[in-house]
Amino acid sequence: MTKDMTTGAITPLLVKFTIPLVLGNLFQLTYNAADSIIVGKFVGEDALAAVGTSNPLMTLAILFINGLCLGAGILVSTAYGAGDTQRVERQVSTTAIAGTVFSLVFSALCVLLATPLLRLMQVPEEILPIAVQYLRIVFAGLIFTFFYNFLAATMRALGDSKSALYFLMISSVLNIVGDLFFVEVLGWGSEGCALSTVLSEALCCVLCVVYIQFKVPVLQLGRRWFVFDGSLLRSTVQYGWTSAMQQATVQLGKIAVQAIVNTLGINAMAAFTAASRVDDFTYMPQQNIAHAMTTLMAQNHGADKKERVRQGFFCGLRIELIYGFCLMAVCLLFARPIISLFVDDPAVIDLGVKFLRCASLFYLMPGVTNGIQGGFRGLGDLKITLNSSMLNMGFRVAAAAVLVLVLKVDLQIMPVSYGIGWLSMLVYELPLLIRYMKEDKL
Repeated sequence: MTKDMTTGAITPLLVKFTIPLVLGNLFQLTYNAADSIIVGKFVGEDALAAVGTSNPLMTLAILFINGLCLGAGILVSTAYGAGDTQRVERQVSTTAIAGTVFSLVFSALCVLLATPLLRLMQVPEEILPIAVQYLRIVFAGLIFTFFYNFLAATMRALGDSKSALYFLMISSVLNIVGDLFFVEVLGWGSEGCALSTVLSEALCCVLCVVYIQFKVPVLQLGRRWFVFDGSLLRSTVQYGWTSAMQQATVQLGKIAVQAIVNTLGINAMAAFTAASRVDDFTYMPQQNIAHAMTTLMAQNHGADKKERVRQGFFCGLRIELIYGFCLMAVCLLFARPIISLFVDDPAVIDLGVKFLRCASLFYLMPGVTNGIQGGFRGLGDLKITLNSSMLNMGFRVAAAAVLVLVLKVDLQIMPVSYGIGWLSMLVYELPLLIRYMKEDKL
């Protein structure tokens, strides 16, 4: 059930690999949006604001873990493309052991620090208890988040992007059903929503493990799952840490923006939460298109097939731009009915619609920047992706602070700060990309 991506026509290969990744993210984002819709409709605006203001911290933890898995996956892809099966096995087992220890420690720290972290984000006192309880439940289940992301990233690195999609589809449906049961039937509020998310992720892990035992021979390691290769740990930590920091930097910027939005009041927070859920339908699939590029390019980089590396890069960029344009058109045309799915308050809906329409004007820019980052990751240069992400978030937060705290603009102008961040990213990345091409590295 693995796929050698060093042979065959590039475009259909990349498209077939990308589609399950995008669909997987759309399902994941759908059940994230369902959380917000169910909480907003059945619990109230205070609960929606609490879930929304907790989401950046929750996503930070998830993206940090996902970054570790992504970095290790690049090493797996390179070894698999080179035909080194033993190295693939040692890489997988080493990552599993190190990642388990890290995720357990990280989970405990996050549970303990939930309250001070939310206070740091300027969360209003009236919704703080709701946000703390929601966050602690989600943080307690981070071990399941690690194992799913680790197993899914490993299967993707081996060229299998479909299997994780199927498990995620099942998990998404069960999560929505669980939300309705815990929130509407049992009346557990946002805590029930968090519990449903944890249980669905746990089920996803179980399905992945069972599938691997029957269908993925290269990962049927038996006792070799407990092999810890210290010589591989350094490169694993280097790749994983750099990738994790890149993911974390992006989310830290979002947390800073959320803190700035929190100064505008609960209506603005609720509108920002609803619009941000829709934003995710653009950004997350664009990141996964880039991840598909990374896998294809890393396998061919390991096999020393430079022309296929170059073709994969430009094919991925085209896919990014097509997807970004389609989402921009949808959000411009249907912003009001989309935001109305989340809330009923006309004032909140108006704020959300204006924010979303402004944000959609910039959707092509993250398509380009994500594509370029996917290319650099595929070549093994993660420092460039980290530096560019830090620039992006630094300029975004600074621009948001000036717009809201100094110029006192309304929420709907906030997406301008996003555009400023992506522009700084492009200014940094494009000269490096041109240099890589001139030096025949790409």
